[in-house]
Amino acid sequence: MLSRTADHLFWMARYTERAENTARMLDVHVQTALLPQSTDDAEQGWRAVLGISELLYGYNQKYDKLTQKDVIDFMVRDPNNPSSIASCLRQARENARAVRGALTTEAWEIQNATWIKMQSYLQTNALEQNPSDFFEWVKHRSHLSRGVTIGTMLEDEAFHFIRLGTFLERADNTARIIDVKFHGAKEAQSQKQNGQAQSQSQSQSQSQAARDEAGQLDFYYWAAILRSVSGFEIYRKVYRDVITPERVAELLILRADMPRSLLACMGNVISNLHHVRNDVSADTERFAGKLHADLKFARIEEILEAGLHDTLTEFLERIFELGNRISRDFLVPLAA
Repeated sequence: MLSRTADHLFWMARYTERAENTARMLDVHVQTALLPQSTDDAEQGWRAVLGISELLYGYNQKYDKLTQKDVIDFMVRDPNNPSSIASCLRQARENARAVRGALTTEAWEIQNATWIKMQSYLQTNALEQNPSDFFEWVKHRSHLSRGVTIGTMLEDEAFHFIRLGTFLERADNTARIIDVKFHGAKEAQSQKQNGQAQSQSQSQSQSQAARDEAGQLDFYYWAAILRSVSGFEIYRKVYRDVITPERVAELLILRADMPRSLLACMGNVISNLHHVRNDVSADTERFAGKLHADLKFARIEEILEAGLHDTLTEFLERIFELGNRISRDFLVPLAA
């Protein structure tokens, strides 16, 4: 396959997956914003959303203050934000159009129809009226794109480059969500402990009420993390118990049967790399294989002891390096 064709297919899939992940994060935070919380907590939550996608600097360059409305507008509509949903769906459609002959009619029509419908959304106030409906639509179109790809395309190199882009992007986004959310949880836990210390002088009934309220907020916090990666129902099926941070981390990092876990994503990256291997890709396959093995044989206790943030930071660096190696071996070389 021509490297330019592979490049377009790879990035078509990455942009589609990125749009879905952005919609997932925004939807969860819109729902979380309805819970009782202080103004500072709400602002910190939206700041975390920007931080996950490394968009905080770009947002601050455009806006004087941080509000839910402006964050959503920046991450959905803004054509100057390359990671906005509108920009991602436009780039996905442009990459698909460039290699129209490598796609089935159904796969192309999904990309084209999604962009056309997206434009009509941007011209109305539907996003402001019901943002959750819009985010569900974005997720549905991404699911539809993957389903049509799997259901109608020949499993040749074109198919495997699409799948490779999907799982590489998904691994990157899942790692970012875990890292930022667990940092936020540490801050929330610290605030809760401070609140409990202050409540020691209160009556027993007041102290119990405060603990119950904190426990409910803690549940909703971790449930929101799981829902952002469609993992809430899976967690209940696997663990059948209360939600704990350690188990959330284990599910999203080390469970091979959890579709959006880091281990599952890397397993699919390895499989698709094997199908497109060429004369110069052996070193890249070894690099990906070592990253996969490090996850496969890790234990959550070891990861937490070593430091979750440090582990995920290293993972993101290695994923970035893997993307560069794939570009070097298979795709259009980066401009000097």
